[in-house]
This record gives sequence, structure tokens and C-alpha cells, in this order.
Amino acid sequence: MLGQLFSLFFPRLCTVCGKSLIPAEKVLCMGCISDLPRSGYWLRDQNVITDLFKAQIAVEHASSYLCYTKESPYHQLLHRLKYKGETNIGHELGRWFGAELLSSPFYQKVEMIVPVPLHPKKERQRGYNQSMVFAAGIAEVTGWRLTPQILTRIRHTATQTMLNREERQKNMAGAFLLSAPKQAEGKHILLVDDVLTTGATLQACATALRMAPGCTLYMATIVHIE
Repeated sequence: MLGQLFSLFFPRLCTVCGKSLIPAEKVLCMGCISDLPRSGYWLRDQNVITDLFKAQIAVEHASSYLCYTKESPYHQLLHRLKYKGETNIGHELGRWFGAELLSSPFYQKVEMIVPVPLHPKKERQRGYNQSMVFAAGIAEVTGWRLTPQILTRIRHTATQTMLNREERQKNMAGAFLLSAPKQAEGKHILLVDDVLTTGATLQACATALRMAPGCTLYMATIVHIE
């Protein structure tokens, strides 16, 4: 009875279209799940994201779950995850993407997941790391070990919203430290972030991780914003 009353006054709504969710639905209604702008990059040997990083640093494969423009109604997913505290969105997207990665021939050797860390000051302000939430969802489905302690953010960087690619790369240079190189040595590592625009943050993280001898890198993000 209390649950019914709570649902009456505080209905669960689809993050994208605002439609009331039925008990079996989480985050999105079935219609919006069906229309999710999935990139399908994890099934392609060559794609724009893998090509972007291979030109800069050695990676086995890279992909984003979703691909859309800032005008897309699905932009609400990332906005509400990052700025509204709706961590359930990131976790559920991670679960969905984890299932897709398990079906990909390019991610079969992954052993561990490293989320892009926030600076401690930023994480205290937000209360959580959205990339960690997404990574936890992937780990839950895949069984790959979640190892956030391997990478540390040692420099607080300015917001990158108004910076171009070259400026972002300079802004992120030296921002991350491989804090547990022995744990990363010789491992197949999936580096996970929330959003990909120019790739400067992931490139800086990958540069730090490559300090571990013999490690192999893969990359995955929630969304690639065109």
C-alpha cells in the first residue's frame, strides 16, 4: 500500500520522454530503449573512435555505447547522471553496455576495468564519480575486475567545455598518475569514461597506464558527442 501511494505521488518517469515507467522498466521506457542511438562501434574492427586514438597512442579497440549530438533528447541521460545525482542512470547504462561488450569479438581478453578518476576535490563536490558508476555497471555484467585504485588524478584541471582539441590536450597533460603499476603490468585493461568529445582526457589516462610494462588498452565511454 505504501509503495502504491509513493508511486501515485512520486511516479517513476522515463528520463528521455517523461512517460510513466511500468515496474519492469528502469531509467527508460521500452520505446526509448528501442530508439537508443547505439553506435554499434564495439562490433566494428575499424570505427571513428578507435581510429582517433590509434593515431595518438596504442589501443586495441575503442567504442562508445551511444552516439548523438547535443540537441538529442538522449542528452538528458548524461546531464542527469553528471549534474542531478541520478547515479542509477550510469549504472544501468553500464549494465546494458557490458552485455554488448561481452558479445564483441574485440573485448574478449579484457581482465580489468579502470574508470577515469576525478580529482578528489571534484569528487567531494559531486559526491560520486560518474565514470566509476558506469564502470561498476559494466563490471557487474561482465565479471571483469573493477580496479579504480590503479589510476590517480593528481592535478585539478580547468573545465574543458570551451577549449579546442589542442588546448584540451595541454590542459590534461600530466593530470594522471599510474599509482599501482604492478597491478597493471601485463594486463588487458578497459579504460572507461562518461563522454568522448576530442579524447584528450582518455589519451592522458592512457599515457599514464602505458607506463605499466606489457599492458594492453581498450577504451569505452557512455557517449560520443558529435
